[in-house]
Amino acid sequence: MPKKEKKLKKSRPPSPAPGLILAIETSCDETSAAVVSFEREVLSSVVLSQDLIHAPFGGVVPELASRQHLKTILPVVDEALFRAQTKLESIEAFAVTQGPGLIGSLLVGVCLAKGLAYFYQRPLIGVDHLEAHIEAVFMDYPDIPLPALALVVSGGHTSLFLLPERLRYRLLGRTRDDAAGEALDKVAKFLGLGYPGGPVIEKLAEAGNASRFPFALPRMKDNSLDFSFSGLKTAALKYIKEKRLSSVSPELKDFLASFESAVVNSLIDNLSLAAMNHNPEAILLAGGVARNRRLRRGFLELGKEIGVKAYLPTPELCTDNAAMVGALAALKLKKGLPLPSVLELDAYARFTAGRE
Repeated sequence: MPKKEKKLKKSRPPSPAPGLILAIETSCDETSAAVVSFEREVLSSVVLSQDLIHAPFGGVVPELASRQHLKTILPVVDEALFRAQTKLESIEAFAVTQGPGLIGSLLVGVCLAKGLAYFYQRPLIGVDHLEAHIEAVFMDYPDIPLPALALVVSGGHTSLFLLPERLRYRLLGRTRDDAAGEALDKVAKFLGLGYPGGPVIEKLAEAGNASRFPFALPRMKDNSLDFSFSGLKTAALKYIKEKRLSSVSPELKDFLASFESAVVNSLIDNLSLAAMNHNPEAILLAGGVARNRRLRRGFLELGKEIGVKAYLPTPELCTDNAAMVGALAALKLKKGLPLPSVLELDAYARFTAGRE
């Protein structure tokens, strides 16, 4: 006799607190897992970097990144569970970064999260990577006044958002070409300074004269709040060729300080213009490049200049991590937002929100 088809069970709703969320982040080249409670307490957070793998190439190689995620995602999840002193059977919900990011890397995390949620019949919460970076600031400062402006700066993204209320994100501007962190990495690669280039440039630039090399800041002809860093990068490469700069040049520190300052000033200028247009109660800075000391100083100075509170996440929460993914998922559960079925959730490579 033919076997009866097995009906799919619906995801079991989460139990009352205390409940646990297992969060997974694989959007680029960090493999991360975290256990976060429904009350947004981080019980464990594990981040495994791939810097040594990509360093010989001067940047992230997508295929290598996804392969490394496949090798390490299960041990990273096991370590997160071990540190939180829990097991998969005790997890009440799963969360995963859907995008934007490298599609191959994203699919590793999404497929694992979907499989676990389906097997254990638990809810699965998809999280946007840029929204998770913004949530990292709220993890340190839960009572940020709204509306607020959020500047997200990383190696792959440079975006500016207006937050009229929690879980609402209005895109005001984004990069039209290179991201800020990408521009820093490419200049460092051209000079043979190593990867990731941003931290190397920051360290050398601290002792440099930022006014030694003049850089014209990019301006959008349509008066939008979009960013552009390809022109700055091209100008930097022109200086390098004309001055024959190298990793041992006496002018190197001045050059790097000037270039880093130009990138930071471009970011701060756009944020300042957005503040004039939208009158926020607060400004937020997030993303991997938010660890940069020159950017952090300029951001805090802007807050004082325009008379609004400025909020920065701790350096540990700036880079890609699953803790911020779990925290945002916990908030979505608390707000009772509708969740797609486990099998419907999918990854996306590019940020898809439109301007309002």
